[in-house]
Amino acid sequence: MPTTKCLPTLPPFRRPAEPAGQGRSLKAKRPCRCPDHRRVKVHRNYAIDEIAGLLNVHVGTVRVWIRNGLPLIDHQRPYLISGLALMTFLKLRRAQNRRPCGPAEIYCLRCRAPQRPAGDMADYIAWTDRTGDLIGLCPRCEMAMYRRISRARFAEICAGLEVRIMQEHLRLSASTCPSVNDHFGQE
Repeated sequence: MPTTKCLPTLPPFRRPAEPAGQGRSLKAKRPCRCPDHRRVKVHRNYAIDEIAGLLNVHVGTVRVWIRNGLPLIDHQRPYLISGLALMTFLKLRRAQNRRPCGPAEIYCLRCRAPQRPAGDMADYIAWTDRTGDLIGLCPRCEMAMYRRISRARFAEICAGLEVRIMQEHLRLSASTCPSVNDHFGQE
């Protein structure tokens, strides 16, 4: 009888482990709502798909920008866009969406506009010796509005408002009885 040799069984193939942080990401990158104009090189021309990859936006978003005034170098395919024109367009777009708050105004996230607090009343809570939060109610939607201000600009920003200075929140380490579970020691 002929003898058959048994081949050794090999372990199943496994991909070698990749170092932390360098592996393939299972999650897709989230699209960016506010693309960073500093990633664009001024002396370079970009195609539509290159812009989409560079700024992490969809190709359709870049086409909408072209319809809204992003200038093309020429109207022949592949459509090319100057880096300087793209940077200028993104800076202008960001500047148009800004809503700076004036004195005695707090930005309301729901209304998407700076508002004076209802009744011209606000609370100030100090977080550090230099900064704190100015809190007021929106007169339109009656939601709380917050504005982080520096102690140095307190008089300038709060001019015309009745501000009540609240006691700052104490940290557990700064309180006299840091543990709220003191009943454990009584047993």
